[in-house]
Amino acid sequence: MSADKKFEAIVIGTSAGGLSALFILLEKLPADFPIPIVIVQHRTKDQTSLLEDVLQPKCKIKIKQADEKEKIEGGIVYIAPPDYHLLIENDFTFSLSSDALVFYSRPSIDVLFESAAMSYGDTLIGIILTGANTDGANGLQTIRKRGGLTIVQSPDEAEFTRMPAAAIDKGAAMFIMSLKEIQKNILEYH
Repeated sequence: MSADKKFEAIVIGTSAGGLSALFILLEKLPADFPIPIVIVQHRTKDQTSLLEDVLQPKCKIKIKQADEKEKIEGGIVYIAPPDYHLLIENDFTFSLSSDALVFYSRPSIDVLFESAAMSYGDTLIGIILTGANTDGANGLQTIRKRGGLTIVQSPDEAEFTRMPAAAIDKGAAMFIMSLKEIQKNILEYH
């Protein structure tokens, strides 16, 4: 990967085993990291703990739940709220949807990735991490087709291999890396 290319956003999708993977990816990011990061982590609608409250104490960068019509900015990690699909609009704001589940999930990784690919095109990085279903494979393929950079956590390392393996099987992965390699590459964009 080359840090010469200008990327404007990073989208990350994860499910089972995702919390520990996200800690590794986010813990070393500086508070002034210039590229916004948007995350879908599958979780149930009745989950009481907020993912951002769990991640924030171990991270320097600001982590918050994405809000309807919020303008996307660098220096922030946005988390999809439970029980809502998170979409990125062409004006680089968020919208929330309670449309039907996708691959048994709301929020859906595919929904985020496909909307982000339409808005950011070849300036987008898409990352699939550990997970136990196939959500994200179609969306990552869309990012790749639109010229974005696509990375998948190595199934050899993933706590749950089905999600990364599905993205690889679909031909959506440009790079297959360990979490530490992904972290190192993301940090190059600071």
